[in-house]
Amino acid sequence: MKRIPGKFAGVLMAITLTAVSGFAQLADKKALTLSTAKQIAAAAEAEATSNKFTMVICILDDGGNLMYLERMDDSQLASVQIAQGKAHTALAFKRPTKMMEDGVAAGRTATLSLPGAVMIEGGLPLTVDGKVIGSIGVSGGTSVQDGIIAKAGVDAFTKMLAH
Repeated sequence: MKRIPGKFAGVLMAITLTAVSGFAQLADKKALTLSTAKQIAAAAEAEATSNKFTMVICILDDGGNLMYLERMDDSQLASVQIAQGKAHTALAFKRPTKMMEDGVAAGRTATLSLPGAVMIEGGLPLTVDGKVIGSIGVSGGTSVQDGIIAKAGVDAFTKMLAH
């Protein structure tokens, strides 16, 4: 058996310890699944249907990637981009877009210059244990109607977590 020179052995040991401690720093992370995104959208769609609204429902993952998009029959075409924008804004700011809308209405307009931000009710973050793991954005009605439908999706998600 060959001996490893002292300096080389020390470097090898440092690399090994760094690698082992690196694993200890990884976090467990909750993530949306396609199945869950579809269930959230289905609950939102059911609420929209019961109110006779035609909506676009968008679900994003925690990286802002589109997971699921549904455009109900007869919904306006522009709502596709608006729903995605609301979902992205709720995700990026980790808060409901209604808070942004209220801020602008109160005269806090600095956020209006943010590219792509849609500061109208209808975007909500999806959270687990205080961490944002995705978002929902809804468009097609008034901002209040959009908010009602987005909340139906979040409420369904909350119920899924309880089981």
